[in-house]
Parts: sequence; C-alpha cells; structure tokens
Amino acid sequence: MSEKARLATYLYKKRIKLAVKVMGKAQLIDYLQGELAISHSAIALALRHGEQDAGQLPLVLWQYGLVTLEQLNLIFDWLQAQQI
Repeated sequence: MSEKARLATYLYKKRIKLAVKVMGKAQLIDYLQGELAISHSAIALALRHGEQDAGQLPLVLWQYGLVTLEQLNLIFDWLQAQQI
C-alpha cells in the first residue's frame, strides 16, 4: 500500500470515529440491526474485538466476515449522511 493510500485510510478511519462519537454508538447499532439486520451477537463480537471502539465497528464487522463489502459501503454512506 502506498503512503498516500495509507494516509487516506487513516484519515477515513478518523472521520468514522468522529462521526460515531458525534451521533452516538447507539444510533449506529440501531441502524446496523434495524436496516441491515446485523445480529446482536455479531455486533457484540465486533465490539469485543474492536476494543469497545465503536468507530472501528464497521471495519471489524467486515474483517470478520459479518457484513459484506456492499453492506460496509452502505454503513459508510449512512455514517457520512449523519454528519449533516
């Protein structure tokens, strides 16, 4: 991965963390369960492995195969829309 790609990834992760802090972990979890039908146990597993950092939750869900790439993109789109 190039330095530019690493920086872009880092900045995007920071943006996600900020969005989650602003809107709250509960809203993100409500969206995951209500709109994407992600199970409570999948979210709990991701939170444990993400060291309780909800900003990492979407990526951890994807890394563990608990959401598809399409769902991950929907999550990112939703997070971005919440920052209005």
